[in-house]
Amino acid sequence: MSNLNRRQVLKAIGLTAAAAVLSEAGTVAAAPIAPKAGNGFVYSLNMSTIRGHNLGFIKELEIAAKAGFTSVEIWIDTLQTYLQSGGSLTEAKKIIDGLGLKVEDAIGFAAWLADDEPTRKKALEQLQQEMEMLARIDCHRIAAPPAGMTKGPVLDLDVVTERYLAILKMGEQTGVMPQLEMWGGSQNLKHISQVLYVATQCDNPNARVLLDVFHIFKGQSAAESLKYVGHHALDIFHVNDYPAGISPGQISEPDRVYCGDGIAPLKQILQIVKNPERPLVISFEVFNKSYYAQDALTVAKTALAKMKAVAR
Repeated sequence: MSNLNRRQVLKAIGLTAAAAVLSEAGTVAAAPIAPKAGNGFVYSLNMSTIRGHNLGFIKELEIAAKAGFTSVEIWIDTLQTYLQSGGSLTEAKKIIDGLGLKVEDAIGFAAWLADDEPTRKKALEQLQQEMEMLARIDCHRIAAPPAGMTKGPVLDLDVVTERYLAILKMGEQTGVMPQLEMWGGSQNLKHISQVLYVATQCDNPNARVLLDVFHIFKGQSAAESLKYVGHHALDIFHVNDYPAGISPGQISEPDRVYCGDGIAPLKQILQIVKNPERPLVISFEVFNKSYYAQDALTVAKTALAKMKAVAR
């Protein structure tokens, strides 16, 4: 919040409404709208949930489909390993379609925000290649977290805006739109107010933010501040839970648990972010080592059942 003065905060909040007006005026975002689903949500499995099982790209997809998911978030490195092992994007697309799955988003870590110009240039080339690859399997979103800038220096938010706008333009060219991801443990983009400022300051109707229940707690943003985000800014929302007795400063990724098994105000959060105009993709993302020791299909089925229970 040190980069935001009162004028900037008010400007960010005002621009949220402006972005929605632009969308209604006829500007079409590149990212597709998810199909209608029950309770106003589309249920997705982030492959982080079964990543520790080391199943490989195709088996992960099969597990998700068998568990009852119709939407998934994949990890780029897992897809690349599949390709390096002799698979092809054409084959992957056929398998995805055959399983009745939609790839809603891909998780990658290109250092697009890096302050070092050569590093950032290389990261943009990497991101371009990843976007082109994802377009071939009909994945039209990619996560854009502050990878490489988690430990500082703390960047001016107008600088972050300029760099995000650059990758938004890449997304418009490839049809794979970057979702500005908030990381609560990062020195940059750790608060809802910061990603909201950047997304609205871009003055681009394709700007989106990617938020996460765990990171809201980790970064100590108030759940109530989600009311200022606006439905236009959210295509995907990461859901999970966290146990009692661990402070935001001490909690870590493996502490995430199933929805409803912790103390997160999930029902309140989902009521705030639920979009009456179109379904919101809620994607279950955990890195729980105890789950990795269990049967992968059981974990995926449990994740879906518990997501549906809290979304009622």
